[in-house]
Amino acid sequence: MTTETFSDSTLQQDWATWHAEREEELRRPHGWLSLTALEWITEEPQAFDGVPGTWRATGDGVVELTAAAAAGLAVDGEPVDGTVRLEPRDGLPGVLVTAGERRIEIARRTDSYALRVRDPEAATRTRFGGVPAFPVDERWVVEARFTAYPEPRRITVGAVVDGLNHFPTAVGTVRFTVAGAEQELVALAGKPDGLALHFRDGTSGGTTYGGGRILKVGDPAADGALTLDLNRVVNLPCAFTAHATCPLPPAGNVLSVPLEAGERLPTE
Repeated sequence: MTTETFSDSTLQQDWATWHAEREEELRRPHGWLSLTALEWITEEPQAFDGVPGTWRATGDGVVELTAAAAAGLAVDGEPVDGTVRLEPRDGLPGVLVTAGERRIEIARRTDSYALRVRDPEAATRTRFGGVPAFPVDERWVVEARFTAYPEPRRITVGAVVDGLNHFPTAVGTVRFTVAGAEQELVALAGKPDGLALHFRDGTSGGTTYGGGRILKVGDPAADGALTLDLNRVVNLPCAFTAHATCPLPPAGNVLSVPLEAGERLPTE
């Protein structure tokens, strides 16, 4: 005779559907698992191993790509034959240059310019066997209270890449109790909406990624009420690849207890 309750069963089923969709997203041909290189572009023209053309940051927010038509590069469907100007925006997805089945991404991070190669044949993608996770448990679904700041705040956080900073928007705080201990986290503006809670906890660097994990939730109710399903805490891309530039959590966003819920450290 099973002791599983209806709510437990529903929670498990909903999580399984969500988790399958999450893994499918990671498997996208040019998603995070497809990254094979991360290079930094300077003001001197450079060529990178395995990447056609030469690349140069002009110092005014532009990256110049120079290549002959024979290199087979294209921007917005137009073949590159000579020099083209790319204008990536800080904090947003990069500009994509097509190179056969690969995509060469040019991203701006503050005043630095990164070149990343997205290859559907990357081993991290073709050998991907799924994301390990802790067992789903109803005790990790908790009620919370969001308190908005009078005005959103642009804050500075570090990155997994030394010397690089990110500038997310903090919109308030979220308070809740988990494992009998009260917690408070700075909440970031979600993309495109809702809230994002980026934090470390007692599992970080052990069974989960040391740079922290993130929980994305919808908008709180008018009175600030919010339900957190911590079973849906996920890794950032940097847990899966060495070629990401993920932000670190805001200062102080550390749970006082180990959170054995959500995604675990990938083993592949």
